[in-house]
Amino acid sequence: MEIRDPIHGSIYLSDGEEAIIESVEFQRLREIKQLGFSEFSFPGATHNRFLHSIGVSHTAGLVFDSIFRAYPLKSANKIRFRQMVKLAALLHDVGHGPLSHTTEQVMPDLAKLKLKLYQEQGIDQNRQANHEDYTIKFVTDSNISDIIKKFYSDIDPLHVACLIDKELKCSADVFTDGIINFRPILSQIVSSELDADRMDYLERDSYFCGINYGKIDRDWLVQNLTLHIKDHNAYLGLNRRALYAFDDFLISRHHMHLMVYFHHKSIIYEEMLNLYLGSEEASFRIPADLDQYISYTDYKLYEHLDTVSNQWAKRISDRKPYRVAIELHNQDRSRVENVKRLLTDAQIHSIWASSDVRLSKYHQTTSDDDINIFVLDQYDKWDKPSPINTATQIFQKYEGSRVIDRIYVAPEQFDKAKKIFNEEKY
Repeated sequence: MEIRDPIHGSIYLSDGEEAIIESVEFQRLREIKQLGFSEFSFPGATHNRFLHSIGVSHTAGLVFDSIFRAYPLKSANKIRFRQMVKLAALLHDVGHGPLSHTTEQVMPDLAKLKLKLYQEQGIDQNRQANHEDYTIKFVTDSNISDIIKKFYSDIDPLHVACLIDKELKCSADVFTDGIINFRPILSQIVSSELDADRMDYLERDSYFCGINYGKIDRDWLVQNLTLHIKDHNAYLGLNRRALYAFDDFLISRHHMHLMVYFHHKSIIYEEMLNLYLGSEEASFRIPADLDQYISYTDYKLYEHLDTVSNQWAKRISDRKPYRVAIELHNQDRSRVENVKRLLTDAQIHSIWASSDVRLSKYHQTTSDDDINIFVLDQYDKWDKPSPINTATQIFQKYEGSRVIDRIYVAPEQFDKAKKIFNEEKY
């Protein structure tokens, strides 16, 4: 099967991948937008998690081929490892909920999902379910797991799940070639600071939003990905000559958060949805049963919001969100409180939203090799491989968080709020 993609061009799928994509469970992702409410800020951002997931799988294949082009893996293992990582990348978002992560607050208790794998591995289920749990359920206990077993006799759904969730237990033999365990690097291709997911969504989101913030040198990064073996475990590596491209990759993602993912209009719609779902009036609940969950898409949520009288649901349905009265960047919290107090004293209801982002989750040096990416110098044999967060100054230069505090008010009170800010010191 061939798919024409605006980001990657022609994408070729195996028979098993095609069967997964054609399943009802995966087709559901056509109705889950990649950027939730962002289309109200960027009208072109109507792309979905269906095509994104296919793009991630394609990218994961390219990354695998680049890393292992010269490494002497056994032929059978090379084919199996590549297919496992492509399947994990393809299915990494299959359990995603409607619109945004906000709907996770109305997901059921985890125990109600009756996840056999969690029960077998003694995983604590005394918490609320999230979209990752639904993903593992789809992969290991649904029609998708049956498809995997049918088309790939040497791959168990558990193997795929273990590359999506690093915490799951699996026999080391599954990912071993010779005496080397390749699970760490295969997991990193799916989820890490330089994974196939980010390589796809940065360019895809940038393309559909009509902006340039997410542009990255993907080809150069992919060509320079390699592996580093330490204590019989294989980890993701990057040739030093591509280190500046990695810096640019991090900065691009950072700016996408500040300019797109944290856009003021997207944020207020999420805040209003949060207020509705957290209210006593909210009747929208995510079901535990997968057959029912399949129908829970962005459109089902929008249809629900159209039928209720809750003020926040109506504001979403009628496209009448609260407006930004003031926006503060990296300000002391006391200043934010002063602004909120001024509005309260004037009997103006407000919504405060704080968006906090750091360049990376790997700011501090860590000894946890499972999350480390190693930098290798292919020209200087005396230069020892080092964790990427110690090989570049980008983490130090962007050490601090970027915090955007916004105070929103109802449109009908916007002029009154602006007048207060013009007259009062805050």
